[in-house]
Amino acid sequence: MSGMPKTETSMRGSVLVIGGGVGGMQAALDLAEAGYLVHFLQKESAIGGTMAMLDKTFPTGDCAMCMISPRMVEVARQENIRLHTLARVEQISGSAGDFTAVVRQQPRYVDPDKCTGCGICEQRCPRYVTSEFDQQMGRRKAIYSILAQSVPSTRVIDRGSCLYFQRGKCRACEKFCPAEAINFEDTEKQYELRVGAVLLSPGLAPYDPAKRQELGYNRWGNVVTSLQMERMLSASGPTRGEVERPADGRHPARIAWIQCVGSRDPHNANPWCSSVCCMYATKQSVVAKEHDPELETTIFFLDMRAFGKDFDKYVSKARDEYGVRFQRAMISAVREDPATGDPVLRYADEDGVLRDEAFGLVVLSIGLQPHADAKELAAAVGIETDEHGFTATSPFDPIRTSREGVYVLGTSQGPKDIPETVVQGSAAAGRANQLIHWEQTHNYCGACGGRIEDKADEQAKVCPQCGLVIYLR
Repeated sequence: MSGMPKTETSMRGSVLVIGGGVGGMQAALDLAEAGYLVHFLQKESAIGGTMAMLDKTFPTGDCAMCMISPRMVEVARQENIRLHTLARVEQISGSAGDFTAVVRQQPRYVDPDKCTGCGICEQRCPRYVTSEFDQQMGRRKAIYSILAQSVPSTRVIDRGSCLYFQRGKCRACEKFCPAEAINFEDTEKQYELRVGAVLLSPGLAPYDPAKRQELGYNRWGNVVTSLQMERMLSASGPTRGEVERPADGRHPARIAWIQCVGSRDPHNANPWCSSVCCMYATKQSVVAKEHDPELETTIFFLDMRAFGKDFDKYVSKARDEYGVRFQRAMISAVREDPATGDPVLRYADEDGVLRDEAFGLVVLSIGLQPHADAKELAAAVGIETDEHGFTATSPFDPIRTSREGVYVLGTSQGPKDIPETVVQGSAAAGRANQLIHWEQTHNYCGACGGRIEDKADEQAKVCPQCGLVIYLR
């Protein structure tokens, strides 16, 4: 591999993983279990990513949190993982095997060394704001954790919503915290990390359907996005698993899904297929009918792209056993019946007949796209992006980026589902392992590069210079 360092002393036995979703967690755990020190960066206050928002996964129907929670706990307990939340990479210098990353970390205002995760501060906080995790359908406090199973469990104060920071009064969280963990004097920090390889997994951004005004999002009260539907279906969501119309709280008798919102449209949206929309719409329609067997569900699609293992069987099961209706049509407009609040869809059927059909709730199957700051992150890391903003890779080597020693995984490389993201996480970890050669660098500290004495019977190694402990597997 070109650009690989020539001497073992120039290699760092540590890896930087950027992005706390399921792919980043897989990569971090694989590397940590192989004996590497892993610096795990997440720009949010907790790890989990988009998967933590989901109710179930396709095509098995497994509970999403039941699958991801054990990984989150394992990350928290893994001795070789250093978790950096509310952190972003400002710049990466150096070369493969010996990078220096400049990290900027925002203040949490809660001391993680003192916080016990009891949640009393959150209970006592008087300030409610809209919850981003619940897709603006629920509320959270100004001091909060993203979800009940958050890792880390330490709360974070939203400075922009906190009454003390905005008005100079309150401090209820500080008054009632039994561990005295609240620290209003906390400040932004900037520090450097020395690593041998960098793995990028910054995740995805959902398409904003408000750009498609003809579909009625943010215009009609009973038009929601697929992520909002996920939160409604989830038992931990704002409606505790009840499918309700946001406008009036009633249970809809009929639900429609509109496919390819923000995808496969080079003129008004993104030209690529987002890979997962056909299947998650099918899954949602099945789960909704499991909640209410009398519910009528219709999926309006252009082409059904069920390409994964057993995906086509799942679609057939939805149609034949659950009675999900699949209607090939492009929706030209969504308007609202003022008498009932029902969204009314206009479309031409397969015979060319123009129809208007009313539903109690309409779900927009929004596509996947790079984060708004994807190009900024690419510039900081020093890699190239393609014309759409995804990380530029080769079709024959989708893990390797334009910079040696920097590898990509998950939806930042292109739209993909959860299993493929997990596979890429392990693949990227394998490439990092191949690069920095643990068999060559195990006698050198992953943090400072200092020499560590090799003793075959030890379960862990301690650096005599910086005191870092590396637990061996």
